[in-house]
Amino acid sequence: VQLQASGGGLVQAGGSRRLSCAASGRTFSGIVMAWFRQAPGKEREFVAAVRWTDGSTYYSDSVKGRFTISRDNAKTTVYLQMNSLTPEDTADYHCAANQRGRIYTHDYWGQGTQVTVSS
Repeated sequence: VQLQASGGGLVQAGGSRRLSCAASGRTFSGIVMAWFRQAPGKEREFVAAVRWTDGSTYYSDSVKGRFTISRDNAKTTVYLQMNSLTPEDTADYHCAANQRGRIYTHDYWGQGTQVTVSS
């Protein structure tokens, strides 16, 4: 599975941004796709995940209610709609995937896309 993330950039606090991650390659049966982020000097952090089979979604407490993960089956693309952004959301965002149904552990990783939130 190959993952291509895009959509990062500079946004003002309180603003919104949508990230995309296009997946290609092997079968998507049982796949879970997720977003993680890593800020400078911090550990990588789980953000959100979606189960491809039934659309179930999972969020970290830090983004719940502000971020929405969704999928487009036809395009095999997952989106992360980020609203009410704060400077604390500034990070390099990575998409990830696995075909074992796991939410927090992934086998495939895309390159990062940088999101910078200015105050």
